[in-house]
Amino acid sequence: MPVNLQAILDAPIIQLDTIDSTNNYAMRLVDADTAQEGLTIVAASQTQGKGQRGHTWADNPGESLLMSLIIRPQHSLERQFMFSATVAVAIANVLQKLDERCDVQIKWPNDIIINDKKAGGILIENIIRGSSWTYAVVGLGLNVNQPLLPAELPYATSLHQATGRRFDMDELLSQLRQEIITLTAHPQADEDILAQYNDSLFRKGSFQAFGKDGDRWKAEILSVTPDGKLQVRLEDGTGIGYVHGSVEWIWG
Repeated sequence: MPVNLQAILDAPIIQLDTIDSTNNYAMRLVDADTAQEGLTIVAASQTQGKGQRGHTWADNPGESLLMSLIIRPQHSLERQFMFSATVAVAIANVLQKLDERCDVQIKWPNDIIINDKKAGGILIENIIRGSSWTYAVVGLGLNVNQPLLPAELPYATSLHQATGRRFDMDELLSQLRQEIITLTAHPQADEDILAQYNDSLFRKGSFQAFGKDGDRWKAEILSVTPDGKLQVRLEDGTGIGYVHGSVEWIWG
């Protein structure tokens, strides 16, 4: 069945002052069978913002873009990472065009990096019924207009910090939403998206510190594979692939 791109773009945008999390709100709509593709939830503040692997997403009210977008994936179930990569590339495409002072990269698997610091994170929650990938809820938390971020987050930044500009949140939402919907509704070939993802891969070609169970080591970041593994080369020359969640990324 052909995808009606305009119908998806015309889906409602629900604006909220405060919510537990925009992803939770979207998931409740899906559970109640009141969701539709393209429906977007935006909040000025979240009380229980969610990050990857159970981490929380902290935000200053009105200064972050907090959104969740309901998508009906055109990717097959076994290509879930390619859907995630498509979303990350779409976001990076928009942010890279905002200001020449922004060097936008993607930290494996789906953090948004601006000028070597984390500006945002993507959390995708999938609804699978039987063997059908019914919906994906694409959550994005992006630091936008914060002039300062907490001292305990030395590796975090905002668009305002990177550029000195303040951004119109509605306009930014519109641009991001349109690019995500457009790229996921008509997916590019996996090799093309993966090439764009790897071209933007944070610290590619550099040695990065990792940790697990109290051990620390460094490995050169090479690329990410179609199934989402991070390919690295250890200091002894051994090549290995990391599955998301199997190792800790150590900043600094």
